[in-house]
Amino acid sequence: MSIIGVGIDVAEIDRFRAALERTPGLAERVFVEEELYLSSGERRGIASLAARFAAKEALAKALGAPAGLHWTDAEVYVESSGRPRLRVKGTVAARAAELGVSSWHVSLSHDAGVASAVVVAEG
Repeated sequence: MSIIGVGIDVAEIDRFRAALERTPGLAERVFVEEELYLSSGERRGIASLAARFAAKEALAKALGAPAGLHWTDAEVYVESSGRPRLRVKGTVAARAAELGVSSWHVSLSHDAGVASAVVVAEG
């Protein structure tokens, strides 16, 4: 296995919150429904959403930031162990296949008003 791409991104949490408040429907255009809610059915917190947004940006960078990727073709989910993972389909899966990506590694964090994510594409 070799590393095909690495992406990193940060999102200022308050700025992300303002964007969601200012733009109706933005959350639904960026996230799949499962990303918006916790397993309890409660709405996910803004810091967690900002980290997921950063992961999608980092994912695009790991793929070479091609035009035409759809936000909802990538989903950040959490395994029962608490480990964040990526699920891809459509435009993102097609680009990953083109590059030979066979697995993903993702790390999320948020602290001091900033959310961050790193994505490694491996093939």
